[in-house]
Order: sequence, then C-alpha cells, then structure tokens
Amino acid sequence: MNYPVLQTYPLGFPWQTQDPFLFCVYHLDHYPKGNGEMGPDSKLLEGRNIGNDFTLKDGWRMYHGSTIPGFPYHPHRGFETITIVNKGFCDHSDSLGAAGRFGEGDVQWMTAGRGVQHSEMFPLLHDDKENTLELFQIWLNLPKADKFVEPHFKMLWHEDIPVVQEENAIVKVIAGNYKGNQANHPAPDSWAAKKENEVAIWNLHVDAETMFTLPKAGALVSRTLYFYEGSEIHFGDKKVNRSFGIVLDASQDIVFKVGKQPAHFLMLQGKPIAEPVAKYGPFVMNTDEEIQQAMDEYRLTQFGGWPWPYPDHVHEKEKGRFAKYTDGRIVEKS
Repeated sequence: MNYPVLQTYPLGFPWQTQDPFLFCVYHLDHYPKGNGEMGPDSKLLEGRNIGNDFTLKDGWRMYHGSTIPGFPYHPHRGFETITIVNKGFCDHSDSLGAAGRFGEGDVQWMTAGRGVQHSEMFPLLHDDKENTLELFQIWLNLPKADKFVEPHFKMLWHEDIPVVQEENAIVKVIAGNYKGNQANHPAPDSWAAKKENEVAIWNLHVDAETMFTLPKAGALVSRTLYFYEGSEIHFGDKKVNRSFGIVLDASQDIVFKVGKQPAHFLMLQGKPIAEPVAKYGPFVMNTDEEIQQAMDEYRLTQFGGWPWPYPDHVHEKEKGRFAKYTDGRIVEKS
C-alpha cells in the first residue's frame, strides 16, 4: 500500500482546492452583540476599511458590508456556490427574486449557470449576546456543457441533512455517500448530480485521542481533507498540524489518529472535470474570450437587474429561517 498523504500545505484565504472545486473560503467571525439594526454594536470607523474589511480585528470582519457584515450584490457565472453555515445566519437575495435566511447548520446550493446576481449578508440577530458566524463557501465548477444552464437556488435544511453518529465521530453528509448514508440531491445541473463523478462534501468532527478511517473512493477521484480546528493528527509517524490542507490518495482507506484536542475537518472529493479554467473575479469560464463576453453581458443586462431595495438587502429581524423560490413558493422553518 502506498503512503496515503500526497501533499500537505498551510491553509490561506481562500483555501486551495483541486478540480472539480475552484476554491473554498472559511469564515469564522466572533461578532459582538447586535446594535438592534442587525449590525455590530461597535464603532465601525475605528481601524476598519469599511467596504473592504478583510482584516481580522477584535475577532471579526465586515467584508464588503458598511453597516451589516457581508457581501452586497455581486454577479456569478459558470459555476456553483455551496454555502455551509454552521453557526450564525446568512441572508440571501438574488436577481431572480429568490431569497432566504439560513443558518445553524443549513446549506444553500446555488447554480449560477448563465448568470445571476446575489447578496450574502450576515445579520447579527442577537442583541443580548455575541453573534458567532462559522461559514464555508465552496465554489464547484461546471463543465463547458453546463456553463449556461438556468440558475437554480436550493436549500438543504439541517433537519434533512444526514448526520452519521459513530462511536468517536460525527459525519455530516452534505454531498455524496458516506457508508451507505446518501446525501440529499444537489442542484439538478450540478457536477455532483451525476453519481459517477463521486462528488462528496463531508464535515467531520472526531474525538480526541481516537482513530478514524476515511473510506476509499475511486482511483481517479481527487480528495482533500481540510483540518481547521484541533491540535494535530497523525498518519502513522507523520504529524499534521491544524490549519493545513491534506491531499489524499482516494483509492485507499485513510487511517489517522487525532491528538489531544477534538479535530474538525471539511472533506472535498470529486472526479476532475479536466477542462481549461479561465477565472476573473466572479466569472469562471473555459477561455479568456468567454470571460470578456460574460463581463460585456453583465454590463448590458445586469443578469436580470436587482429587484431589492438595497444592494446589501437583509430580511426583517424577526424573520425566522425561510426560503422564497423563484416560482413564489415559500418554505418557513422554526
């Protein structure tokens, strides 16, 4: 058996990924109490580059938000976003009229396809305690044949996501199949929608000082384990510290031992699309000419315009978790 660890590297911002993924960002912000208007109860102008605040100060960032943290409206074309909110909340609004508030374990799967605008804001709903946000956003590529599919917005509510409780671990199955536990269907035009592509997204929590085994996948599948919380893990006599990405040989079972602190991981796996990738900001195509076309079309059409009153639109503070779909259907959660 070959050594299962092919490469390790320190995690930056964003996280480096392998085809079919484009990148992944991990947000951990310990926001303070809210100010009653879903912003931080803090003097924002003190030491922050408002509108472009990516520097961690006092444990949190405003990103592109000016009064509420988050990302006001911006376009996407040619790929998908999978947004996992483990802690806190995200308010979604888009150019198709879809909207939602999701969090506390919910996942949003959005296919940008031919083009969509959306905003992702992080409302601070609690005025009496801190508003911690923990969020992953994964960019999953679309093959050339599907770059111009219709945009699609799908919610995977945490109540419906398979969570496998093992003796020493918990595995949240967001995409793919873990030991017979099949995830919910992804967006219909996703690379993940085809079983043969073996796309898997798992969030793993493993107890301290225990052994864990990742089951093998196909030989042609890329697999990366992102170690984002804990102390260290051991593959035989090789130690890997927290905040490292670990590229693995997916064709064999992967056994590792966790150190003195519980370890938390995100695992991304899938068959590579193996096509040229041209990227510019929020556009991902196959050629530079297609990128230029996307930019020209966005300038002309705004991908349908913006039907909401503000670029950084958020929903009513008292609103619970919900999704409003483009057909007018509304799903509300407690």
